[in-house]
Amino acid sequence: MGYYVQVEQGVKLFVEDIGAGRPILFVHGWPVNHNMFEYQTTHLPKYGFRCILIDLRGYGKSDKPWTGYSYDRLADDIRVVIDTLGLDNVRLVGFSVGGAIVVRYMGRHRGHKIAQLLLLAAAAPSLTQRPGYPIGQPRANIDKIIAGTYADRPGVLAQFGEDCFASPVSTPFRQWFQSLGLEAANHATVAVMESLRDEFVGQDFPFIRVPTSIFHGVLDKVCLYPLALAQHAGIQGSVLHRFEKSGHGIFYDELELFNQRFFKALNDGH
Repeated sequence: MGYYVQVEQGVKLFVEDIGAGRPILFVHGWPVNHNMFEYQTTHLPKYGFRCILIDLRGYGKSDKPWTGYSYDRLADDIRVVIDTLGLDNVRLVGFSVGGAIVVRYMGRHRGHKIAQLLLLAAAAPSLTQRPGYPIGQPRANIDKIIAGTYADRPGVLAQFGEDCFASPVSTPFRQWFQSLGLEAANHATVAVMESLRDEFVGQDFPFIRVPTSIFHGVLDKVCLYPLALAQHAGIQGSVLHRFEKSGHGIFYDELELFNQRFFKALNDGH
């Protein structure tokens, strides 16, 4: 079932709501949309989970306003969805920039209604290197992506697809994955990449006081593996699941192993 939730005047987010039972809220990454999780949500309702997937503003079927792409605003959008749907004891899942946004949610909203946090190849504490933080991407790499998005967005998305997966994927799969990014607005694609470049969520780590599972591929070329180590060190009591053969596409590269560990973490609450 799909419907819209108004998160502020004139802005509605598309929500896909599948199954019944314990709620899981999924937050996708750049530059795709909620459909990226279909290889998990096809199965989870069989085990008593209600899968709630949002398209961030500017992406997928959601409204595409000109403004509102800071981590604060995107985290506030999640709060509105949770409160509008009356959710409680939520398992909150964030992939890539979605991981950074859910970390900001935990800090900004003090973990409101969240029972468990699951970070998938998360862009946290920051995607980008900065003084005192040498483990991310060089800023010039991000600026190149932004410039390319203005000039040839399909080309940038195609290259991102190449960089995303460490395991071979079929040509139709690659085309499908790229098509998810093409549904976004160009201005939103740029704006969220600017947030990825400029924002830092390490200060939000101390406010994460729920069981937290970190899933990260050693071969990740986008959110480099040292980010996972920083998350594990900064989030008290967190559990790190290391995937030796996975890249950024942690949700698909080692699909069977990932789903096994991911589903177990959801069931165990850690």
